[in-house]
Amino acid sequence: MNKNSWQNRRRRRRSHQQNPWIRQHSSESRCNAGIWQSLQDSGPGGDEAPSTSSSTDGSSSAPDLPGYYFDPEKQRYFRLLPGHNNCNPLTKESIRHKEMESKRLQLLEEDRQKKKTARVGFNTSFLLQKSKLGFLNVTSYCRLAHELRVSCMQRKKVQIQSSDPSSLASDRYNLILADTNSDRLFTVNDVKGGGSKYGIINLCDLKMPSLKVYMHENFYFTNQKVNSVCWASVNHLDSHILLCLMGIAETLGCATLLPASLFISSHPAGDQPGMLCSFRIPGAWSCAWSLNIHASNCFSTGLSRRVLVTNMVTGHQQSFGTSSDVLAQKFAVLGKGWKTTHLFHDSAVTSVQILQEEQNLMASDMAGTIKLWDLRTSKCIRQYEGHVNEYAHLPLHVHEEEGIMVAVGQDCYTRIWSLRDAQLLRTIPSPHPTSKADIPSVAFSSQLGGFRGAPGLLMAVQQDLYCFSYS
Repeated sequence: MNKNSWQNRRRRRRSHQQNPWIRQHSSESRCNAGIWQSLQDSGPGGDEAPSTSSSTDGSSSAPDLPGYYFDPEKQRYFRLLPGHNNCNPLTKESIRHKEMESKRLQLLEEDRQKKKTARVGFNTSFLLQKSKLGFLNVTSYCRLAHELRVSCMQRKKVQIQSSDPSSLASDRYNLILADTNSDRLFTVNDVKGGGSKYGIINLCDLKMPSLKVYMHENFYFTNQKVNSVCWASVNHLDSHILLCLMGIAETLGCATLLPASLFISSHPAGDQPGMLCSFRIPGAWSCAWSLNIHASNCFSTGLSRRVLVTNMVTGHQQSFGTSSDVLAQKFAVLGKGWKTTHLFHDSAVTSVQILQEEQNLMASDMAGTIKLWDLRTSKCIRQYEGHVNEYAHLPLHVHEEEGIMVAVGQDCYTRIWSLRDAQLLRTIPSPHPTSKADIPSVAFSSQLGGFRGAPGLLMAVQQDLYCFSYS
């Protein structure tokens, strides 16, 4: 070091000592450097590091340090590891999973203690008083009564009987779908080792307090993925099930009409076996059965940038071009005065439901947005907050008579909203730990299993079926 360099360093050191602000700043820097050195000295795998004085009120006031996570319970920093090859890694994914599991258990405990209320100050006496004073008409009274019952639903496990009890313990539910009258439940189960099989549950036996049902299975089996399912009225109301199957290897995708009569004791008395037919339709993402008298015996399938309408009797097909892939669709029963209109979402729409008057349409997308549209003005009149979706094809369940809407998010929470004012009435956690591979499938009806059944919500997750019945 030459003489000039040594003199410059002495002048800078003297200047720092004479300036009080610089002395204070340097002291703080040395303090922060000491903390950072302590963090670096802590070993991998979640070793502890000293907490800072600014962390007295939890993680909200703790400074963010790259590569470290602050635990508000222990008031300490822990080192985050980049991968999963360590013995006990502490990663962002595991932290997020831990927080979600803690929240799920807390909600389950609240459900057990019956701490749920649909609206603040809303109870049976309030509802009866408003009705007696004439402030509620019949429709409003019934819808508010359903809201009150939804808030009181309690979870109970359904006992399922089958001719093959061993399959009940191994086959996982992929989806469930109730028919128009909520008397039957069509199920798609993932078979251990690959593939899917189908069944129909007769809900007429679903009664309190036993909650026992019988699974009517069939040997119809496929190794193709089920993209979409709906009930089809060929011979009579809901006589068939329409399935869209994805192509695999050299097997082309197809749309299959599966008669409900194939399932033992699932069809009405005196019903003749239905016709099973299949149509080669590669790449079908969605399907819908027509109840419009001007398009009887027809169904549509949503493909890449087009919709294909097929007459299942004649086999005639008609194609309609679209600007994007068709992931969701619905037939209008009346369709009076309709014109071509465009409703815009910021993400891919995965489910649409037309309300009974056919003036409004409900749509949800892969960004978790749920909107109610006025088809006459092409404007969004209501938005339902809280739904979670990132990329999954998740359905909406709209029940206009009861005045509620149900949807299951990718976070495995089942949410119930009021159609009237979009208020979130209930959030139901999954009985099993949260997993994107185990998103529950649900069915709701105030006439579940008929007048003497157990109205409420059915939830299928993993190998279990649960009933959230009205109190």
